[in-house]
Amino acid sequence: MRYYKKKEAIDKRKADIQPIGESLKALMQTYRIDGKLSEVQLVQNWEKIMGKPIAMKTQQLYFKDGKLFVKLTSAPLKHELNMSKSKVINLLNIEAGREVVKDVIFL
Repeated sequence: MRYYKKKEAIDKRKADIQPIGESLKALMQTYRIDGKLSEVQLVQNWEKIMGKPIAMKTQQLYFKDGKLFVKLTSAPLKHELNMSKSKVINLLNIEAGREVVKDVIFL
């Protein structure tokens, strides 16, 4: 004797199937770790985003309350980056794909 599943039961199971990428995104949003992951990725990609000369003069990068703190070894570079702060914020948020950086503080 064979057991045949109803078409509705098969369709329902197929509707519950989703790609693993979407599942991981939903999981990260549920546990609210997607923002932190974006922050970590921005810190890791600092050299790619800003370029090697700026990355070489950067001592430390860290996030706190949506603000990126950047400790630099060059006072002229610090002044130059302060003058173009909005452009830096825009570059970082474009790289992240959403608004992660609200402000950048150059130390």
